[in-house]
Amino acid sequence: MIQVEQLYYGSFIGGNEIKNEKELEVQNPYNQEVLGKISCATAENVREAVETADMVFRETMRQMPAYQRSEILRKTADLLESRFEDFAKLLSLEAGKPIRESRGEVTRAIQVLRFASEGAKSMTGEQIPLDAAVGGEKQIGIAKRVPLGVIATITPFNFPLNLVLHKVAPAIAAGNTVVLKPAEKTPFSSVMIYKLLEEAGLPKGAFNIVMGPGQELADPLVTHPKVKKVTFTGSSTVGWKIKEMAKRKKVTLELGSNAPNIIFADADLDQAADAMVMGGYTYAGQACVSAQRIYVQKEVYEAFVSKLAEKARGLTMGDPLDEHTTLGPMITEDAAMRAESWIKEAAEQGAQIVTGGKRRGTFIEPTVITNATPDMKIVCQEVFAPIVAVLPFETEEEVISYANDSDYGLHAGVFTKDIERAFRLADALETGGVWINEVSVRRYDHIPYGGVKQSGIGKEGVKYAMEDMTDIKFIGIKL
Repeated sequence: MIQVEQLYYGSFIGGNEIKNEKELEVQNPYNQEVLGKISCATAENVREAVETADMVFRETMRQMPAYQRSEILRKTADLLESRFEDFAKLLSLEAGKPIRESRGEVTRAIQVLRFASEGAKSMTGEQIPLDAAVGGEKQIGIAKRVPLGVIATITPFNFPLNLVLHKVAPAIAAGNTVVLKPAEKTPFSSVMIYKLLEEAGLPKGAFNIVMGPGQELADPLVTHPKVKKVTFTGSSTVGWKIKEMAKRKKVTLELGSNAPNIIFADADLDQAADAMVMGGYTYAGQACVSAQRIYVQKEVYEAFVSKLAEKARGLTMGDPLDEHTTLGPMITEDAAMRAESWIKEAAEQGAQIVTGGKRRGTFIEPTVITNATPDMKIVCQEVFAPIVAVLPFETEEEVISYANDSDYGLHAGVFTKDIERAFRLADALETGGVWINEVSVRRYDHIPYGGVKQSGIGKEGVKYAMEDMTDIKFIGIKL
């Protein structure tokens, strides 16, 4: 059993734990009790972590057979499954997730490890017919995928187990080494998965963790010349700064959004309302693909708002470890206060709060807002809170214009029984993914996941991450 009161960790470099003088407390978002502390890394620690990862890559990981990498990941999945409830409880304590949502994240994390285990054994290149070119007779060409080296990974607080594994597991599967900078608000699950990988047989130094604030550690990590790729999930502002710092390195950015969900008059309104409750309020709306802008055709607008508000009122706020809790706190009181100020600002500008709208410490009531306008923050920016704005539309062309009128483009949802319309919308919406009769927040761990515009560059999903964590090396043979 994880003894939360004993949690105090430093950075992990080359299999050794490094602690320094500067420390940060980690608080439970539900009651602000101190769960433990982390000892913050220095810039020199970061450089040491990268140098160690590079050495282990050259001496061990890039020579390790695929079946061994696969077996390490499979064993890690089995170990995680054997400690399922411990990890779920830890996620609820450090991130404030309702325990049922925490269990869902652990389930997905196990799945990511197993996808990566299989991916390690199925990473292939291709044979190229050189005799297709004049002069290529009696020659063979091979395109082979090879690992990059050191992968720098920076992860957010909202899915502190699964989003770490979305980066770490494909990196290991492809034969790379990793330096991880986890979110300082939710660092402990990263340490626990580090320990599982070590127990499963991952060589020391193949996976390293540097603890501390991102603004202090990002520069020495991202700019180190031995880092070959940077993969970041977080805010758009920080993400694009990281891309500038990374210069010519490979970069994957999974950034913000204000996901549109479109409900046509022919849709099943009960199904759509259930989906919007799940999509708008899961993990207190703290997901980049949370349903935020809900466009509803005018014929059913009032009926839908009524159904949605009723279902939102049925959510239960409370202790994340209580089995009956369906809406947990936001990550900090500052985050909740920001969301509260956006609600108040929208109301002052003429929006109507149908239900919710109040803050209780770190909690924001599940909020439904109507009469919003495109320039309100709750519509045009990323709210990252349990707040949805419901807006009417008349025609298909009109709603496409509304949905695309955004700096973001990660996921969208479309609810309709008209299959031709569904495919028209899927083609027309400027997002990295479109769900038909499903909410924008839906994600499976083997799909290509990533956005356009300010929502980022590159794709995650184990197979797609592995492809971007490798290079293609050509080998030509003259017979």
